[in-house]
Amino acid sequence: MDSDATLVDEARRGDPAAQNRLVSLHHEIAFRVARGIVQDDDLAADAVQDAFMKAFRALDRFRGDARFRTWLLSIVVNEARGTLRSRKRRRESDLDAVGPVVDPARPIDDGVVVRAEARRARALVDDLPEKQRMAVTLRIDEGLSFREIGALIGSSEGAARVNYHHGIRRLREKMSE
Repeated sequence: MDSDATLVDEARRGDPAAQNRLVSLHHEIAFRVARGIVQDDDLAADAVQDAFMKAFRALDRFRGDARFRTWLLSIVVNEARGTLRSRKRRRESDLDAVGPVVDPARPIDDGVVVRAEARRARALVDDLPEKQRMAVTLRIDEGLSFREIGALIGSSEGAARVNYHHGIRRLREKMSE
């Protein structure tokens, strides 16, 4: 398996296979980060595509001070925020996504309750202020360090830690309501 540094060097030399490999390695996390900001799959996909294009155009300016993933995700964050600014956000309900109405005569399966609580928690995460939402999502879903989170949300490592803890506290409060 090639390291990011090797792939970046090869991509700088114009190797399309290296670019494709970098996209394969980092697309999933880039999409989740963008999705956490724009809260829409289509807008997130557009932001990620634009971010990769910008990253590859700017690859010669990547100094290697940070890991490639961190540098790329900072571009993704900027693109996603720009997407929110440039496009009016629309929230539409898809009636098919609601699913069938629960029959009160039938017992509720424990798995259904767990899935419902997970959906509720995810919706509550989506309602957090942006920096708290990003800190919680990047820490829990992606396992990023507070230093990496701080770099991505434009704050210090300590501020990232504070945003994470405030977000978790809010989630606990809302889940207990």
